[in-house]
Amino acid sequence: MTIARKTLDRRAFLGTAALAGASLAAPAVFAQTPDAGLETFEESANTNMRRNISSFRELDWHDYFSNTTNGIILVDTISRCLHFWSEDQSVYKLYPTSVPVSNELTRRGRTEVIRKVEGPTWSPTPSMKQRNPDWPDFVPAGPDNPLGTHALYLSWQYYRIHGTHDTRKIGRKSSNGCIGLYNQHIKELYGLTKVGTQVVLI
Repeated sequence: MTIARKTLDRRAFLGTAALAGASLAAPAVFAQTPDAGLETFEESANTNMRRNISSFRELDWHDYFSNTTNGIILVDTISRCLHFWSEDQSVYKLYPTSVPVSNELTRRGRTEVIRKVEGPTWSPTPSMKQRNPDWPDFVPAGPDNPLGTHALYLSWQYYRIHGTHDTRKIGRKSSNGCIGLYNQHIKELYGLTKVGTQVVLI
């Protein structure tokens, strides 16, 4: 049974999600939001909300990138995981992720990391604020911040690859557009990437 919450208590605020990607099928503006904006849910009988962190597809970077300059990130929204290869291909990482809750909120295509922030702050987008006028205009870094401990900002406005303090979201369709990782994983990925790291969402 799904339980919707309209108010911004800590659980509801953290229980809503975020980020995605590029030039193929750009979603409506309301979809381009960071980590909060959808009504939260409890454990659902809906199979679309169940975890899916044990059935990753094996992917070859050659199918999506012409080179590994600056390192590459491949986000697979189907099996809900993120692949990383270092520039010299000596490092390969695979992380489970949260993904957008619907195709309308999912942006796919090619982008890149344009900014890296440890201890990110968060502000709702105008469309989120319109839907949720009680929400704060600004949330500082810390345990209540929906972007977790680290964030990689992409060239698409409002889209991030970031951590989350709400571990229930990982492996689920629980995001407004962004790609979420466990905080320990985004910390590791943060250290491996650089401004200019190539990103493809499929």
